Amino acid sequence: MNIDSTEITNKRQFVHAIFIPSVIAIIMMLSFILEKGMDWDFHTAGVYPRRIENIWGIFTLIFVHASWSHLANNVISFVILSGLLYFFYKEVATRVMFISYIFSGLILWAIGRESWHIGASGLVYSIAFFLFFSGIIRKHVPLIAISLVVAFVYGSMIWHIFPWQLQDPISWEGHLAGGFIGIVLAIYYRKEGTQKPVVEWENDEDSTEYLDENSDDNELNTD
Repeated sequence: MNIDSTEITNKRQFVHAIFIPSVIAIIMMLSFILEKGMDWDFHTAGVYPRRIENIWGIFTLIFVHASWSHLANNVISFVILSGLLYFFYKEVATRVMFISYIFSGLILWAIGRESWHIGASGLVYSIAFFLFFSGIIRKHVPLIAISLVVAFVYGSMIWHIFPWQLQDPISWEGHLAGGFIGIVLAIYYRKEGTQKPVVEWENDEDSTEYLDENSDDNELNTD
């Protein structure tokens, strides 16, 4: 494969990697613009824990945000991390995305404080934790490099999975749920997708014959 065809392949993989994350991010932004533009209030499309009538909020949670900064932080992180997920773990990326989407919201619904929880941070945390732990578990240098990048850029995320004040406005429960799901998925899918290459040593027949001949000679000399 020549350089030009390699570049084309890499560009195609990049486009495929960011396609689904970009579509989801656009829906997030359009939802927020519609809400603010029409002076509506979408907060009831979030999750209110342990209310059976609100369990459907796990499907709409990620499309509701409190402010422009809240939206921007989640959208930028989501696109970057999801792009890495689809580029380096394309074989399992859609499954990881879907399971993270459903179960991070479901766990939040089960353990969260009795308040409205909104935003895509639970999904973002799940993908970030999956990327970090998958690289460590698989012990493949390029994937470990991605783990280190995630740790360097998003390492401070770890502090937001714990409550720091009684009335913390940040949904640390959503972050905790996402991080937990990300770790579980990294372990569950550890044998699928990109793996560390296995080095196989081939036997050299000529060398084997040479050693055998020397062995015979040595035996004769010993006698």
